Amino acid sequence: MLLTIDVGNTHTVLGLFDGEDIVEHWRISTDARRTADELAVLLHGLMGMHPLLGDELGDGIDGIAICSTVPSVLHELREVTRRYYGDVPAVLVEPGIKTGVPILMDNPKEVGADRIINAVAAVELYGGPAIVVDFGTATTFDAVSARGEYAGGVIAPGIEISVEALGVRGAQLRKIELARPRSVIGKNTVEAMQAGILYGFAGQVDGVVNRMARELAGAGGDPDDVTVIATGGLAPMVLGEASVIDEHEPWLTLIGLRLVYERNVSRT
Repeated sequence: MLLTIDVGNTHTVLGLFDGEDIVEHWRISTDARRTADELAVLLHGLMGMHPLLGDELGDGIDGIAICSTVPSVLHELREVTRRYYGDVPAVLVEPGIKTGVPILMDNPKEVGADRIINAVAAVELYGGPAIVVDFGTATTFDAVSARGEYAGGVIAPGIEISVEALGVRGAQLRKIELARPRSVIGKNTVEAMQAGILYGFAGQVDGVVNRMARELAGAGGDPDDVTVIATGGLAPMVLGEASVIDEHEPWLTLIGLRLVYERNVSRT
C-alpha cells in the first residue's frame, strides 16, 4: 500500500493506494502546531480503521509520498517518516525530486509543490495542453503546455477566504453557509451573498480559463483543444456553473503523488 499525503494551507488530504487504485481517503484540518508524535498518532488512528492494514503503525504501508505547502508541517512529517516508518521508502516533494515535468518559471523553486504535482497528474491522465483549476484556500489555475511542461499559472483568493473577508469587512454582513441560492437574484442578504460567491467565482473561472486557453493554444491553435480539469475540495460547488470545465478529478494531487513516488523509488 502507498500512503499519499497532500498538506494544504487549510486541509490535509490523505489517500491510500493499492496499485493504481485509491482504496481509502481522509481529509483533516492542517495544524502547523502539531508535532511529529501527534501526527503519528493521528495517522495510526485513521489507518487503524482500514481492514487491509495491520494493527501496528506502519503495517501494510510499503511507501509514502508527501507534498506540503506548509513548511513547518513538512518538517514534522519528515520526522514522522524517519521515526515511525524508518524502513518504508518515502518521497517528499521538494527541489531535486524527479517529476518528469519541466518547469518554465523564472524561479522554479517558488512554485508550490501541489501545483507541480497536479501538472504531473494532468499530463499523465489527459496530456497537454491542459489547465488545472484547484479550488483550495486559494483558487489556482495552472497551465500545462502541449509538450507536458508546466508553463505558469494564476493565483486568486479562494472561495472560503472571500466569504470570510466579506463577513468581516461588511458592516451589515456576516459569515454564511457555502450553498447554492434559489436564484441569481437573492431575495435576502444571505442569498445575495451566496449568489455573489457562486456565480462570481464561476464567472472568474470561465474568464481566466478562456484567456489562458487562448494563450496556450497560440497563434493558429484552437483553445478548445485545451483540457480543463477541476480539483480541490470546493470544486463541486462551481462545477455546475462554470462552462469551461471538461473533467473533474477530486484525487488529482494524490494521483500525482503516486506517479512521482513511482518515478523516484526503484521497483526492483
